[in-house]
Amino acid sequence: MSRRVGVYPGTFDPVTDGHMDIIRRATSICDHLVVGCARNAGKGPLFSLDERVAMVREEIQALGPDRAGRIEVVPFETLLTEFARSIGASFIIRGLRAVSDFEYEFQMVGMNSRLAPEVEIVFLMASETVHFISSRFVKEIGALGGDVSKFVSPRVTQRLKRRFAEKVRLAANAD
Repeated sequence: MSRRVGVYPGTFDPVTDGHMDIIRRATSICDHLVVGCARNAGKGPLFSLDERVAMVREEIQALGPDRAGRIEVVPFETLLTEFARSIGASFIIRGLRAVSDFEYEFQMVGMNSRLAPEVEIVFLMASETVHFISSRFVKEIGALGGDVSKFVSPRVTQRLKRRFAEKVRLAANAD
C-alpha cells in the first residue's frame, strides 16, 4: 500500500487555531502531511517566510510526537500544483469556513484540476469553534491592541505582540 501524502497550503500569517484545527484533522486522512507555507508576497505578510515557517513548526511540535512526527513544514513559492507534485502529494487539503470560501475554492478546484488532474482536492469544514477565525482579522485585532489570545496559541500571541511593538517603535522613530 502506498503512503498517502497530503499537502495543506497557506500563508499562515499568522498560524491560527483554525489552521491548527485543519492540520490536526488532516492527519487522520493522510499518512504524511506537508504544511506548505507560501511566500505570497502579494498579500504583504506581517511575518517573513522564515518566521512563518518557524511559527508553524512550533505549533506542530505542540501537538505531541505522535502527530508531529507525521507532519513537516515546507516553504514554497511555485504553483501549488507543482509544489504538490514535487513532494509526491496525492491530494491537497483546503479548509472551508463560509460560503465565500466555497466560491473561491470552487474556482481554484477547476483551475488546479486542469493543471494537475492526478492531485485530488479534499475540503475540510472548519470546526464550529474556529470557523470564524481568519489571519486577517487576527492581525487587525492585534494591530489595534486587541486581545488575540482566543484565536491563536500563547506562542503566536507573544510573537504578534512583539511584532506590533516593533512597528510602534519604528513608527515613533520615523517621526
